[in-house]
Amino acid sequence: MRYDKIISAKFISRPNRFIAIVNLNGEEVSVHVKNTGRCRELLVPDTTVYLEDFSYRMGKRKLFYDLVAVEKDSLLINMDSQAPNKVAFEALKNGKIQLLGMSDLNIIRSETVYGDSRFDFYVEDVNGEKGFVEVKGVTLENDGAASFPDAPTERGIKHVYELIKAAENDYHAYILFVIQMQGIHVFTPNDATHKAFGDALRYAAENGVHILSYECKVTPGSLAIAETVPIRLYGE
Repeated sequence: MRYDKIISAKFISRPNRFIAIVNLNGEEVSVHVKNTGRCRELLVPDTTVYLEDFSYRMGKRKLFYDLVAVEKDSLLINMDSQAPNKVAFEALKNGKIQLLGMSDLNIIRSETVYGDSRFDFYVEDVNGEKGFVEVKGVTLENDGAASFPDAPTERGIKHVYELIKAAENDYHAYILFVIQMQGIHVFTPNDATHKAFGDALRYAAENGVHILSYECKVTPGSLAIAETVPIRLYGE
C-alpha cells in the first residue's frame, strides 16, 4: 500500500489518543494519530515522524495531516493501525502470504461475523476449503524482537478463543501478526504486558489455530508484506 503525499516533522507531545503536536517547519501543528495504542516507546519528543498530507484534499477532515510512521533508532516503523489489514489483503490476494492447509484463494472477504466476533477476513480456496484470518498489527520492538500486544487486550483474547471454536468446527483458522517494520529476528507474545493474551495464543496454537508472523518493508510512503519471521511462543 502507498500513501499519497508524505512529509516529515518532529514529534513534540500527544495530548490524547487521537492527536499529536509536531514541529513542522518551525510551527507547532496538531495532527491526527492513526493508532490509538499507547506507543510510548515510539512517540518520544524530538523523534522524526512522517505525516500524510491531506491539505489539498480535505473533504470533511478537520486536520491537515495524519501521523503514519516514526523513526526509532535505525528502524522505520509504520504505526498506522489501518495499514496491517490493507497489506494483508494485498498479500493474500497476490499469494505472498501462504495459508497452511489452503491453496489458491478465490474468495477473500473482509469483516466477516462468526459467533460473537467479527474476523478481519473470511477466505475460501479453489478446493472449497474455508477459513478465517484475524490480523494484528505489531509496532512494539526491543533488540530486534517484535511483541504483541503493547497494552492489555481483552478483545484480542476474545478473537483468539473464537478462532479456536472455528477450528473445532472444521474451518481453517489463522492469527496473522503483521510486524510494521523490517529487520526483526523473532516474534513473541508480550507476556510482561498481558500474559493472558500470551496464554490464549499458546492454547490456540495447540488447538488447531495457525500462528503466522510477517515483517514488512517500510518506507515513509509505503508498506508491504516482506518475509516470515520466526515465532517463539514460549520463553527460552
